[in-house]
Amino acid sequence: MEKKLLIAVDSSFHCRCCIKYAIKTASDIERLHYTLIHVQRPISSYLIDEAKRQPDKKKELEQAIQRNTEAAFHLLDSLKTFMIQEGVPPEHIDVVTQPKVSDTARDIIVFAENGGFDAIVIGRRGISRLQETFSGSVTSNLIEYSRLVPIWIVDGEIVSNRIMVAVDGSESSLRAVDHLCFMLAGNREIVVTLFHVTPLFGDYCQIDPELKEEMEPIQIQGDKKCIDNFMGLARKHFQVAGLTEAQIRFRVVEKRFNPGKAIVEELEKEKYGTVVIGRSGMERAFFMGSVSRYVLNKASNCALWVVS
Repeated sequence: MEKKLLIAVDSSFHCRCCIKYAIKTASDIERLHYTLIHVQRPISSYLIDEAKRQPDKKKELEQAIQRNTEAAFHLLDSLKTFMIQEGVPPEHIDVVTQPKVSDTARDIIVFAENGGFDAIVIGRRGISRLQETFSGSVTSNLIEYSRLVPIWIVDGEIVSNRIMVAVDGSESSLRAVDHLCFMLAGNREIVVTLFHVTPLFGDYCQIDPELKEEMEPIQIQGDKKCIDNFMGLARKHFQVAGLTEAQIRFRVVEKRFNPGKAIVEELEKEKYGTVVIGRSGMERAFFMGSVSRYVLNKASNCALWVVS
């Protein structure tokens, strides 16, 4: 089955990093197709209103639209040429541009959902400063608004092909595993580490501290049972995707601090290039929503796949 990536582009350095990462993933993902999308800079609402009343302003509006469109296709053609020079077959690349309708992030999400894309790829810092002046952080808005399409946030030029999946036993974590399995189905070369941080007693409830000594072993036992069940389900997903037991590693660490910090330290220490994480986690068990935000803010030189 063909996999489809939608790459949000502009002329920034972050855009080039996204494209390089997307090209790099082709070595791991079979039948990968790329679409480059550029949402054009907004046109003054004043000019749009005046064009409805004055013929000369209508002509000025048409010229502004034409300039935006020409600039967009010039950018897209140059990026497509770059991808071809990097070895991507031309027939595997589509380009599309459109005027800004709502805001940049929502426009990209609508296009991705209507087009059946498997992921949206964007730079961690947003698209461009100019567009962010009008729309806020495009990257943050994509994560906030997208409920169906996973978001791949790329930071810097990524060399490592090591993959970590941060898991907490939740349905969101299982969807993260499922997304990874779908994208990497049939690949017998990659190795994936499922990384779990054992939550502290206080992550479950604010119970009387005097009961902590009595209750904490029960909590730890419950978490172990939960994560063991989760790992069993994850193994089945990997098997269906054609990955072997030898390709899957499990690592569990005790939480000594913020679980997001534990993830970031692990990825830096072990030099992971890609981290897959659920957008939200089990209620109070892992705080995956805050964890994913922490990792997004602190991780560098990696790609973060955020799966809703």
